[in-house]
Order: sequence, then structure tokens, then C-alpha cells
Amino acid sequence: MPYSVIIADDHKIVRDALRNTLEQPSADDPFNFTIVAEASNGLETLTSVKSLKPDLLFLDIAMPLASGAEILSDLIQWSPGTKILVFTGVVAPGVLAGVLQTGAQGIFSKTADPANILKQIPLILNGGHYVAPELVESIENANATPDMTNRERQTLSMIVSGKTNKEIARVLNISPKTVDKHRTSLMRKLGVHSTAELLARAVKDGLFDAS
Repeated sequence: MPYSVIIADDHKIVRDALRNTLEQPSADDPFNFTIVAEASNGLETLTSVKSLKPDLLFLDIAMPLASGAEILSDLIQWSPGTKILVFTGVVAPGVLAGVLQTGAQGIFSKTADPANILKQIPLILNGGHYVAPELVESIENANATPDMTNRERQTLSMIVSGKTNKEIARVLNISPKTVDKHRTSLMRKLGVHSTAELLARAVKDGLFDAS
């Protein structure tokens, strides 16, 4: 029985490349895959995963409307059985460490050979974890960063993208007062006293995708 897969990336050329790689038959590979949906932004990804609950999700963590890093904890909540394989051009250590801590089973660089990604999928489907060697050092460099909850990471990502408390509250389905509590907690943990200082610290420590 083939494994169901959702591919989430805002670039069609990337989605097509992954689809072609996964659907290419191989006598040496006992795993078969069926692409059940594609998504080009975070909201489409959430909707598709919630509805289809795939075996495997290929997730870009820099997408419009809601990035993969922002919605990762929600994806896990809606479909805990889905194995999440993140592929990214982001090298910010705080972002990558947060993705791993939140619960992604695999992290790959977008510069990786698709064949190598395919080679690691059996490990991930069988409950293992994999981090591309070229990203390991970056993640280890984030060890000194204060621990943040998933909601705090989501809030920080949206703060640095320019969203207001009301806009953040609407996306996360929480109250503006709760958003303000997350903002206050972030400032305390990161030792800053203003939004400007918060942004500067986030950039300095690579806590979000500065691109």
C-alpha cells in the first residue's frame, strides 16, 4: 500500500521536482508514494493536512500567509501520525533548532540532492530522525538561545514580519491579550525592553528567517 504524501512549497518548480522524485519507480526501493495534495502557502498546508492526514509531509518553512515554522506545532496537533520532513534554504540556527524541537522528523537543505532525500525517507517513516550534515553545526550553535515555547516562536516570527497583536491573534486563534503576554515573555527571556531590541536580538541570534 503506497504512503500518502503532501508537498508544501510556494515554488511550483520545487513541488514538481519532489513529485517526480517520489513517483519515479525504483526496483531497489520498496516504498511507494501517492501525492494526495500540494500546497503553496501555510494556510493551504494546514487545511490539507487537517483533512487528509498524510503519512508524510514535505514542508518548506518559508511560505506566504503562514510559514512552515509558524504552523509546525499546529500541524502536529491536527495530524500527530504524519511524519514531517522539512526542506529549507533557511540556515538561521534559532529557526532550525526550533523546528527540530517542535517535532519535525527530518531537516534537509534545499541544495541537497533529491536522491539523498529519498534515501533517508525509510528511516523517517520507521520512526527515525535525520538532520542534513551541513545543517547540524548551525543547529548546535543555537544551544545558547533561551528556550521558547512553540507559541512564543510563532509570535516572534510574526512580530518580526510586521504583524500587529490583533493580526497575530487572528492567525493563532488566541486573544490579543494572550499575544501581549507572549510578547512580554519573549522580551524577558531574551533580555530586551522594546520591540526594536527584540528585533535586533532575533536577527543577531538567527531566531527567524531574516530573508
